Amino acid sequence: MAPLVGRPGLIHRVRSALSANPVVALLGPRQCGKTTLARIIAAGRRKEYFDLEDPVSAARLAEPMTALAPLRGLVVIDEVQRHPGLFPILRVLADRRRAPARFLLLGSASPELVRQGSESLAGRIAFVDMAGFNLSEAGQPALRRLWLRGGFPRSFIARTEAESFAWRQDFIRAFLERDISQLGIHVPPVALRRLWMMLAHYHGQTWNASEISRSLGEAHTTVKRHLDILTGAFMVRQIQPWFENIGKRQVRSPKVYIRDTGILHALLELRTFAALEGHPKLGASWEGFVLEQAILSVGERNAFYWATQAGAELDLLFMHAGRRYGVEVKYSDAPRLSRSMQVAMEDLRLTRLYVAYPGSIRYRLASNIEVLPLNELLAEIEALRKRWGRG
Repeated sequence: MAPLVGRPGLIHRVRSALSANPVVALLGPRQCGKTTLARIIAAGRRKEYFDLEDPVSAARLAEPMTALAPLRGLVVIDEVQRHPGLFPILRVLADRRRAPARFLLLGSASPELVRQGSESLAGRIAFVDMAGFNLSEAGQPALRRLWLRGGFPRSFIARTEAESFAWRQDFIRAFLERDISQLGIHVPPVALRRLWMMLAHYHGQTWNASEISRSLGEAHTTVKRHLDILTGAFMVRQIQPWFENIGKRQVRSPKVYIRDTGILHALLELRTFAALEGHPKLGASWEGFVLEQAILSVGERNAFYWATQAGAELDLLFMHAGRRYGVEVKYSDAPRLSRSMQVAMEDLRLTRLYVAYPGSIRYRLASNIEVLPLNELLAEIEALRKRWGRG
């Protein structure tokens, strides 16, 4: 039986954004559940729905001012990236007195979509990023399932591992052959697939444009542009380095991860959890899974990693109110205190360092260094967020 997954936190974020802004853009990859979420939010409200993949809806918006101006309540426009000319019209409608309508725009993330929205609707639009299911939504008992299959709803709820794996393979093909071009990006699918496959093997490593471009036989500027395309479409995450003047040579290139571990495992041909456990990328896969869950809580703009040329490293650094917190990820039965952890505590002046591991027992390594399961790490971050929200 397919597991039931609710998304109350995300629903609350979108509703809060709609209460404070005339226009809200809900952005995420295809098939992550944006349309379903929008229908839940619109339930019980006066609403109008346009799906720009539907020829009838597209025809209705051929004259957008005529179609949208009379509407009241919530207006949902799905696949908004197909009609970039809407943004100037929405600016006029958003500036009306007493704002008779609120607009919820659903779009597959793309740099052009964000740029147009930011420029045309500055001060009028809020962006809410959306991904697949996270651990808080799926629940701790589903951790292994979520890690192996990833968070895309149809992959996660598939009846069998084989069905889930097949769906992910089809998703990758459709993304490369159809979705990218529909975002207005014209890159040969074969070139993008080769990079994506290579990134799966580099998952969790520092970006080295020269090395990867040599392997692909492409200019490093071309490879970097393709990386940014995958990043803008929510397929890849680049975690930026944190560096400061501490008298040590520090790494200044981003670390690269495939955001959804289900997609990572499909690219690596890992169909079962047993196959994952026997693969050399097991530790890197766990690291990416933990970091993605944590970054969804702390926020992308507040997430960094830190590393020195001498080998000291911290997987995640986030800050608030002048305090710094660190997360180190270990796929180990019982992580121990390391010299790298001590260096990170000292050099970065961390308030606390959390060590996330796949076990179930929480214990201390030092006064401000603690080992804990992933669900308890996320609870700690949520407690910090509530504390920050109060002041």
